[in-house]
Amino acid sequence: MKALRVLNNNVVLARDDNGQEVILTGRGIGFSSRQGKPVDPALIVRVFVPADGRDPDHLSEALALVDEEILRAVVIALDETGIEGRESTRPTLAIALADHVAGALDRAARGIAVEYPLRAEVQALYATEYAQAQRLLAAINERVDPRLEPPEAIALALHLVNAGFATGDLSFTYTMTGVIHQMLAVVRERHGLSVSQESMSAARFITHVRYLFVRIQQHRQLKGHESTIGQGIRRHYPEATRTAQQLATVVELRLGTRLSEDEVSYLALHVARMATETEPEAQAHALVPPEGHGATG
Repeated sequence: MKALRVLNNNVVLARDDNGQEVILTGRGIGFSSRQGKPVDPALIVRVFVPADGRDPDHLSEALALVDEEILRAVVIALDETGIEGRESTRPTLAIALADHVAGALDRAARGIAVEYPLRAEVQALYATEYAQAQRLLAAINERVDPRLEPPEAIALALHLVNAGFATGDLSFTYTMTGVIHQMLAVVRERHGLSVSQESMSAARFITHVRYLFVRIQQHRQLKGHESTIGQGIRRHYPEATRTAQQLATVVELRLGTRLSEDEVSYLALHVARMATETEPEAQAHALVPPEGHGATG
């Protein structure tokens, strides 16, 4: 790889052997690099390959603005925990994580404690990312001082979730979490329930809605026309179907996307599960395809 631009001691904009502009990070990589000259591969810790038409110049400048030691700690931690390998198409994730860690370290140094109110929601909705975030926090804490407190894993998990969407900030993730809260409130009100978000039925509902939002982002909703199983769900659970139609209205108003009939039907199934949580669920299970079928969560 040949250096195109040295941003600082730890960040270099380069061109790889395929002619692609990439961003290289590593301790001292900028200090020993010269424009137009090969970059010492031994100094490269992470190779960022900007995707989706993102401007490599702008992203490299953004990385260069991050505290060098914090960026290094985050980049190495991402690699050590297996969240990302040596090559990444998500420089915005490293930027967001490093920026958050910088703020958290500043607060910790000043003795300011931050309470994250979304802990239960994050653990239920983003179980995989939360587990990754806990490992990531432990790896980061090996390289920073003062050490960050365990609740910071909540914020790190939200950044990992957000990296899976097309948006470059947390706005969609926050909106998604808010919509789920609103949907659960609708279910509670319509059915007179006191459903805990840590209950099994609510956890399944939250997981299902998470994958629904992924499908919305990817424009890949379940079948546009109602399938046989969808018809069966509506027939068996008419009241839950009416609730699901109200939930679909919430989604349309908040996200500007109209749900397909099958998406509404599967929402109805999860509503029915919550409404009958204390009863045997065999009837509901009989209507559900094998786990993972149709990516309904």
